Amino acid sequence: MIDYQAPLRDMQFILGELAGLDDVAALPDCEDASPDLVAAILEEAGKFASGVMAPTNHQGDLEGCRLEGERVIVPQAWQATYDQFREAGWLGLSLPPEFGGQGLPKLVSTPVWEMWFSSNMAFTMLPQLNVGQAEALLIAANEEQKATWLAKIVSGEWAATMNLTEPQAGSDLAATRMRAEPAEDGAYRLFGQKIYISYGEHELTPNIVHLVLARLPDAPEGVKGLSLFLVPKYRLDADGNPGEKNDVRCISIEHKMGIHGSPTCTLSFGDTEGAVGYLIGEPHQGLKTMFIMMNEARFGVGVQGVALGERAYQSALDYARERVQGRNIVSGEAGQPILYHPDVKRMLVGMRARLLAMRTFLYSAAGWFDIAHHHPDAEVADKHRRFVDLLMPVAKGWCTEVGNELCDEAIQVFGGMGFVEETGVAQLFRDARIITIYEGTTGIQANDLLGRKILREKGATLRELLDDMRAIARAAREDSRLAELAEGLEEMLEGLAATTDWLLAQGKEQTAALYGGAVPLLYQLGTVVGGWQLVRAAQAAQRQRDAGEGDPDYLDSVIALARFYMASVAPEAASHARAVRDGGRVLAHFPEAGL
Repeated sequence: MIDYQAPLRDMQFILGELAGLDDVAALPDCEDASPDLVAAILEEAGKFASGVMAPTNHQGDLEGCRLEGERVIVPQAWQATYDQFREAGWLGLSLPPEFGGQGLPKLVSTPVWEMWFSSNMAFTMLPQLNVGQAEALLIAANEEQKATWLAKIVSGEWAATMNLTEPQAGSDLAATRMRAEPAEDGAYRLFGQKIYISYGEHELTPNIVHLVLARLPDAPEGVKGLSLFLVPKYRLDADGNPGEKNDVRCISIEHKMGIHGSPTCTLSFGDTEGAVGYLIGEPHQGLKTMFIMMNEARFGVGVQGVALGERAYQSALDYARERVQGRNIVSGEAGQPILYHPDVKRMLVGMRARLLAMRTFLYSAAGWFDIAHHHPDAEVADKHRRFVDLLMPVAKGWCTEVGNELCDEAIQVFGGMGFVEETGVAQLFRDARIITIYEGTTGIQANDLLGRKILREKGATLRELLDDMRAIARAAREDSRLAELAEGLEEMLEGLAATTDWLLAQGKEQTAALYGGAVPLLYQLGTVVGGWQLVRAAQAAQRQRDAGEGDPDYLDSVIALARFYMASVAPEAASHARAVRDGGRVLAHFPEAGL
């Protein structure tokens, strides 16, 4: 069974050299994020991930969850793990101190959450929901609601969920039927069902706080008629403690391909007198607020792509070092580990290169979040907010798709042993399959990228991003040792610019063709962003190398990974570009009779 060790060297290199930790720590309200403190946090988080959480992962997968009446029973180790997690204060790392959090930047919390997802993703989905709900309540709840609920959610004393999907609606929230009726006590009574609710029911905490999308009696049709309600599992008594059971219950749990330790519930609201709920924010503005939580969740799911890919890479590398098989095709020697077979090495180097690209991208995006929220210059803050908005579909869609590919390649390294559950790598493959689906499938992310993020603003932010990436390519070209990397990046950027121009030149009559190529567009942008980040990584490694700083072997490996990405992964961008232009056109005219 595979172990996990946090990739601290990569994390610290990216934070210090690429994601701008010093710049973020200079922002208002971020001053506590000193290099020493961050290093200590990462060190302790790594110990907790490998020593406490990782050992429970396989057993949780074997035990799974079960429904007994209306009680959901989770894996036995979850309670002790959650208690330790909460008592250590890990949940509130990036949440406000006034509600019990530590107030650290998102740039600091992101690598920590990566460790949690790597070590036990099914478990970590529970505290992740608290963070997303806290972010939504901080923005939309009134002061009385914040005082009542936030401290318990930030500390993890009470669990949290988000409830969007319904049986008839799926991802089409305009079809939501859950209704909320005003009551004389100033609250509301909710009636309906929600499906696919992660940790919708359990007994790990004395209360569960649900955020629920529903329609008021006077609601307009479509997504503009959705309001947001807070619905607790237990209503609070006069002292603010859980009291009477609310009219919400779990009626089934899903039997899933993976993440067996995470209960995915169908919740029924209002089977009798109605589930008591409290309006959060303004009427009919619920989706706007819920998107705050969804955006947080989508970024977190992108981090899951890196996290599961990292653990799959570690397991494949360990196996390749130990497994002796065949004859070395280069030296002709027998009795050597398969690590020395060229194709196995190709897979491992490719996994490592893509991991470094994704991790650098996501950590940099976390820094953009911090700048958008804290920078005193409104223009600088707005630029970084727009970069986050533009690339959120890539963070979620591309990083999860690549994470799936890495888990798949890890099984290929194992060969037949990867298909055997006892080795552990098959669980990673099963767990990773969901991340391309929940919080919006890859197709939904691609449609968002094309429609809302590029076409709606006529490519303005994408062109601005292209200018920033071109500046990196020009700087790299000035160093002859990196000129080949600069050339590869420039070629990708020219291709992306051409794709952008082509998209914006199409008329409304080409809508079907455009959206038929939306996923290849997301892949093209993701591949380019990955190359951009690895050129930045190579530049930073070369600077350290020239200054005589750091481990020269590690720095040389970073530069070599960038070269491999440009040689082996970057060419995929051109094929994605062709699929955007031609694949969507062919698809739009494909005869239904051919299906």
